[in-house]
Amino acid sequence: MRADAQRNRDRLVAEARTAFLAAGTTASLEEIARRAGVGIGTLYRHFPARGDLVDAVFHGEAQALLTLAADLRTADPFADLATWLRAVLARHRACLAIAQATGESQAILADLKAPVEQAGADLLTRAQQSGSARPDAQVRDLMRLATAIGLVADEHPDEPGLADRLLTLAVDGLRAS
Repeated sequence: MRADAQRNRDRLVAEARTAFLAAGTTASLEEIARRAGVGIGTLYRHFPARGDLVDAVFHGEAQALLTLAADLRTADPFADLATWLRAVLARHRACLAIAQATGESQAILADLKAPVEQAGADLLTRAQQSGSARPDAQVRDLMRLATAIGLVADEHPDEPGLADRLLTLAVDGLRAS
């Protein structure tokens, strides 16, 4: 793909993410194209159907988590894990908001779950091997905690910072004694 075509695609996905979070997956494709600085024809060349754009947004969220996990290789494996969990919370909340707008997106989330969990498992294993994370912790539990924290925080929009506070408590509980 040409560099300018890739830039257009990337802008379309970024604008779609923003629009889907604000208005659900029924957001205006014309408005997404306009905000991305391209014509509607360019949008349809990249994404022939609305579902293709929704898929691209979900894949972008998962890829960001996979890339972050691969990049986190500091001398502090526990800090790496905590950083990744914060990103999971932020991205997972975005995916849930979009998924709630369309039932078909649940299948997309299921397909992306395994590689994201494996990336988290690798980070958790490093933290456990360093002795900084509880040996009984499991990555699925951490993913469930991130989901639960996101849901609770969404129910209390009047409490800014709630998700961060709850995740801090969870991460503190993850430390090996």
